[in-house]
Amino acid sequence: MQFMASKQPENSLLGPESDSQRTLYPYVTGTSVVALKYKDGILMAADMGGSYGSTLRYKSVQRMKPIGKHSLLGASGEISDFQEILSYLDELILYDNMWDDGNSLGPKEVHNYLTRVMYNRRNKFNPLWNSLVLGGVKNGQKYLGTVSMIGVNFEDNHVATGFGNHLARPILRQEWHENLSFEDGVRLLEKCMRVLLYRDRSAVNKLQIAKITEDGVTISQPYSLKTYWEFSAFENPAQGAI
Repeated sequence: MQFMASKQPENSLLGPESDSQRTLYPYVTGTSVVALKYKDGILMAADMGGSYGSTLRYKSVQRMKPIGKHSLLGASGEISDFQEILSYLDELILYDNMWDDGNSLGPKEVHNYLTRVMYNRRNKFNPLWNSLVLGGVKNGQKYLGTVSMIGVNFEDNHVATGFGNHLARPILRQEWHENLSFEDGVRLLEKCMRVLLYRDRSAVNKLQIAKITEDGVTISQPYSLKTYWEFSAFENPAQGAI
């Protein structure tokens, strides 16, 4: 059965735009992205789950993508909107390359562009239902920022989206330091992702970790974390609730 948008009478005061359709709520979504600066660049982690409503329908969704030569993008939220954002960025990078002037867009420029895109769509009451993390390295300068679906944005030494804002950021505030090695950074991200796996019903135990340095972007193959489910609170979650 196909559902058609109802047509307004030709003399309607609402005009032709009254028939336009909006995404009222997201359908297939991804959960948290967690990222941090480490000694040589940026590390970012995201699982590969795609939830259809409350059902974990897809388990091989890659939510981190390299952007140009110097940037890495991760996204929570609606997967199709993320794909639309990627198409915008493909056009931006192509236009930049066409100048052939020896320069290329850095992570700060890409982040600023994304903040304008998200805020513009919000003002049209047709938002892109994503929270984005943009990290990169250019000329030895590390950059890490985030932007929400309504254009709220900031830079920091570590950022997270979704449940990661509530569950991963406290861990990062306590354990992150400026001279974090690659190995320690990976262990810290894995700790955050393990906590999210335990506490976020939309998370799946299949994740990727990406790094970006002056040499470019590397995204790991998907892998699973070792977990322990024998905690007494897991076995009897209702005990002591009353």
